[in-house]
Amino acid sequence: MSSTLAEQQQADPRRPRPPLADERTTLISFLQWHRLTLEHKCRGLTVDQLARRSVERSALSLLGLVRHCADGERFWFRHVMAGQYAPPLFAAAFDFSDATDDTADEAWQAWRTEIAFAESLVAEAADLDVIGQEPGAGPVSLRWVLMHMIEEYARHNGHADLLREQVDGSVGL
Repeated sequence: MSSTLAEQQQADPRRPRPPLADERTTLISFLQWHRLTLEHKCRGLTVDQLARRSVERSALSLLGLVRHCADGERFWFRHVMAGQYAPPLFAAAFDFSDATDDTADEAWQAWRTEIAFAESLVAEAADLDVIGQEPGAGPVSLRWVLMHMIEEYARHNGHADLLREQVDGSVGL
């Protein structure tokens, strides 16, 4: 049974982004808002609903988006910015045939772990000009990575809008 829009809005963990803040606070606030948007789009769904594909020939699902975003956080913050060896956690984020509660729990735990690492790295950075090395592309600033992550979440939250609406008709989350 789906909840009403009023109930969903009441449970919304997102807060307004500060309109008059410094650059770091603004970037972090927008990225956090988009991260919470993805989580909010997935809230209250069963594993089968999370794993439901968008259309027959597509592998796109909400659970796949969570796994993809966990690997994206891992790549950009651990590998590129921290210089750690950090292979993908999900070799094929959208490729799973029988999702279980464990599959979903593993995805959410990985996503939250990678976000915690990213938030710690950003908090400890002296400024947004800290440089990381993107394999094959060269140096990138923390500022660029934060903007890229906002871009990634914004794009994928558009997908999440459509996927959630298909699952239970919820719109405007």
